[in-house]
Amino acid sequence: MFSILHTLAAFVADLVKSRSRLEAENLLLRHQLNVVLRKAPARLRLRGCDRAILVWLVRLWPNLLDAVQVVKPETVLHWHRAGSRAFWRWKSKNRAGRPKINRDLRDLIQRMSRENPLWGAPRIHGELLMLGIEVAQSTVSKYMIRGCKPPSQSWKTFLRNHAEAIAAIDMCVVPTVTFDRLFAFLVLGHGRRQLLWFEVTRHPTAEWLARQITEAFPWTSAPTYLIRDNDKAYGHVFTARVQAMGIRDKPITPKSPWQNGLAERLIGTLRRECLDHIIVFGEAHVRQILFAYAAYYNQARTHLALHKDVPVKRAIQRFGRIIGMPVLAGLHHQYVRI
Repeated sequence: MFSILHTLAAFVADLVKSRSRLEAENLLLRHQLNVVLRKAPARLRLRGCDRAILVWLVRLWPNLLDAVQVVKPETVLHWHRAGSRAFWRWKSKNRAGRPKINRDLRDLIQRMSRENPLWGAPRIHGELLMLGIEVAQSTVSKYMIRGCKPPSQSWKTFLRNHAEAIAAIDMCVVPTVTFDRLFAFLVLGHGRRQLLWFEVTRHPTAEWLARQITEAFPWTSAPTYLIRDNDKAYGHVFTARVQAMGIRDKPITPKSPWQNGLAERLIGTLRRECLDHIIVFGEAHVRQILFAYAAYYNQARTHLALHKDVPVKRAIQRFGRIIGMPVLAGLHHQYVRI
């Protein structure tokens, strides 16, 4: 800054000097500059103010460009063009173009495009309008995430979309106090993990199993697919009854219980939470136990697969005093507000 003021003061002083004095002074300054440049480094380091003075003088008197000796004339012109670009960039900063959207809206657009790979910019733009967010569709197209290949649904999504049409059956062996074996027949709906039907018998014949399927799915409530194992008890009478009801029978591969994993999980839960803690006296007793546990399982017990919900929708209670209602004589408890 001091050098700029000194230069301006010298310029004003030169205005009152005679022409001969100026020519002699100019010749003396050129000789001194040549003497200094003999020992100067190959490339001089100029400050920003020095560059500004050179550019300003050359802009006022273009003929002075030939008198520049510290740098090349092309360098001064380059400085002038760079200064012009910087000036217009500063002048037009944040004054033109489309205004930027905030970070939260950009994250929301990217979240919608990530969670809904089948949606395009018009669909996301419509959802934003329904949420009261005014934004251009071109802006949505700019910030949405695009996949490198056509979107594909996950296996979890595929199975959940078909879960309501699938049911699974299995039998659980229950030993009695006299070491007899009872067979509990269970029917599970995949959609809400609901225990749809159960019954107990000593001899599970094909006719008895066919009758249980009819009672489990009356009228038009039959599922599209029925998953079961390859137990020999499911004979010709059972398969014929299933086909007559319009159900597609899907037995699993031999020695592959994981293919009927939900029913196997239900039996494991039933054993761990109920049957392993009770001594069964007979058919009536086990039927009574299963009736109480089925009501608790469907209406009160939360499930991880349902995001901590229950198979039969359970209303959230926010007010009132909390009490515990015993289930199976206190083996479990259901908590409600009154």
